[in-house]
Amino acid sequence: MKNIVLIGFMGTGKTSTGKVLAQRLGKAFIDMDSRIEEEYGQTIPQMFETKGEAYFRQCEKEMVKKVAGRANAVISTGGGTIKDAENVALLKQSGLLVCLTAQPEVILERTERKGERPVLDGADAGDRLSAIESLLAEREQFYRQADFAIDTTELSPLQVVERIIHTLKSRGELHG
Repeated sequence: MKNIVLIGFMGTGKTSTGKVLAQRLGKAFIDMDSRIEEEYGQTIPQMFETKGEAYFRQCEKEMVKKVAGRANAVISTGGGTIKDAENVALLKQSGLLVCLTAQPEVILERTERKGERPVLDGADAGDRLSAIESLLAEREQFYRQADFAIDTTELSPLQVVERIIHTLKSRGELHG
């Protein structure tokens, strides 16, 4: 079976859903952001602060190459990973892209702690909801490249996992 690659905006539940989904399907779970932090010895906010977004995106691209070569994994990507066409192509070669979405107000609630989301913190000029809406609009075209999407607004990670599994079965991608 192909990898299942979770894409979507920050705060839509990619990591929490990915952990549960991997466990349910007996697959390895790979959180790309965590792997980048481990490999490069810095948190992502530190990378943005000391070396800039371009450096981080290059590290992210290297990590995509590594994880796309894996099999039988659930991969949680960073919110902006799919802005790079080469990343999308690599991830699609070995996996199905599942986009997790949520209403902007819910994303705001889930991401309100500053200092952990450098892209959002940088876009937030005192109106975080506006920053979220603006970034969502900018990335919408990229998120549409997913094989299917699940709205997590009113769902727990377990409910999201159930919907993903149901969709995979109905598409013939998952048996049993």
